[in-house]
Amino acid sequence: MSENKKAQKSIWQQRGWRIAMGLNVFISVLLATALLVMANYLAFRHGPSRIFLGGSTSYSLSGKTLGLLEGLEGEMTITSFFEKSHSMYANVRLLLKEYEYACAKLEDNRLKLKFVDPNRDLAETRKLRAKYGLEVPNMVVFEYKGRSKVVELDDIVESTPDIDVSALLSGGKTSFSKKVAFMGEMAFSSAIQSITQSATPVVYFITGHGERDIEDFSQQVGYSGIAIVMKRDNMLLKVLSMAEHREVPADCSVLVVAGPDRQLSRPEVEMISVYLERNGRILFLIDPATTTGLEELLAKWGVRLSRGVVVGLTLRGRELVVTKYGDHSISRKMRNLMTMFYMPRCIEPIDETLLEGTQADRPRVTVLASNSADGWEEMNLNQTPPKYEEGVDVPGPNPVAIAIEKGAVAGIDIELKPTRMVIIGDSDFVSNGSLKGGIGGNVDFFMSAMNWLVERESIMAIAPKAPGKLELGMTPERKSLAFVVMVLGVPSIVAFIGFVVWLRRRR
Repeated sequence: MSENKKAQKSIWQQRGWRIAMGLNVFISVLLATALLVMANYLAFRHGPSRIFLGGSTSYSLSGKTLGLLEGLEGEMTITSFFEKSHSMYANVRLLLKEYEYACAKLEDNRLKLKFVDPNRDLAETRKLRAKYGLEVPNMVVFEYKGRSKVVELDDIVESTPDIDVSALLSGGKTSFSKKVAFMGEMAFSSAIQSITQSATPVVYFITGHGERDIEDFSQQVGYSGIAIVMKRDNMLLKVLSMAEHREVPADCSVLVVAGPDRQLSRPEVEMISVYLERNGRILFLIDPATTTGLEELLAKWGVRLSRGVVVGLTLRGRELVVTKYGDHSISRKMRNLMTMFYMPRCIEPIDETLLEGTQADRPRVTVLASNSADGWEEMNLNQTPPKYEEGVDVPGPNPVAIAIEKGAVAGIDIELKPTRMVIIGDSDFVSNGSLKGGIGGNVDFFMSAMNWLVERESIMAIAPKAPGKLELGMTPERKSLAFVVMVLGVPSIVAFIGFVVWLRRRR
């Protein structure tokens, strides 16, 4: 009888264990299902979210960029025209994925992201080159409501000058720059901001006095190259013959006088003067040894066109390499770049006390670029190579570019549009030949001036970030030891164990 009770007790115990195990499995499945439902509900309600677990946040977007993306309406297309083998490809791809991810969380924003490899996607490459005039790879194209902007590699990677002055002067080989920071977010967000502006700036180039031609594709003097850059920056370019008009067109955002070699007539100068008085924007590129007819007008605005040329740090004798910039929104972006001018004219600020009007009405003159104290203004244009003559030449620093602004002082009359003017003593520095053989900063300087004139100087100021790198702080001895252990030691131990196991199985 006792045996039967023990058997029945054992059976009930087993049944109890089975029921308990089944109930445990049922409750576990139920809890797992509940957690899954809750997680999906929270994800649906609050949207996707990610946490950067690594030490680097090189690809996380700033609050400025997120706010910019929230204001987008409609679809934006971003095309990465990068070679996969390029060292910056991974940085660009990961950052663009962050833009795509940020837009995916917004209801009204639609972002279409495409990656085109110039070496593989040949059909897409032909389309991009035909549509945007892309001559070289490694660019990113932004398109929004028919407006577009191309961000080049130099805009993505910040470089700092590494100048060997002795090598430059002796004609030897030297390194001019090196990569120091990844500026992808600032470049991409600035591109988005520029093409989302409702109005497209209209830039008129004056013609009829021997000025540079934006439709001239000649390798040396033409301006077709800089015209392509301006169009990529979402600017509409037009040509203006002042003899055919009584005034500067009302839709003119910036008037450009690029290297006239003949004098403008008095009625034409008066047209420019009237345009300036109605808060106009002008870029003057004035070469040395020319009489333009603008001298009296510019003197009223606080500058004098000197007859000498500025010399200093040079490559072959007549080029001026500029690394000294003034404190201005145009030149602040140039602190890590060099600009090369060809025999630039000296642009001298006039003493403020000589200008007419009250202190608030006077034009504010700022030097943008000049040579160093080691250079000078050469008054003998025929002297080759230039040589400093005390009492004749003017010691440096000598300005070669100046910015002028009048009206709308910060905090005063902020609703009024100020008059703005930039005068540069050289028109050759952005010609086709200079862009092809320049040293990098010419386009940046020109476009920075243009963006200031069209009031784009507020474009996204986002601090650059160091490209993500994982480096091992190891001495050469430790690196050698790690190589021996990981490459030779570990595989040898595994092979030895395998050999021993094989021998034992054979026995």
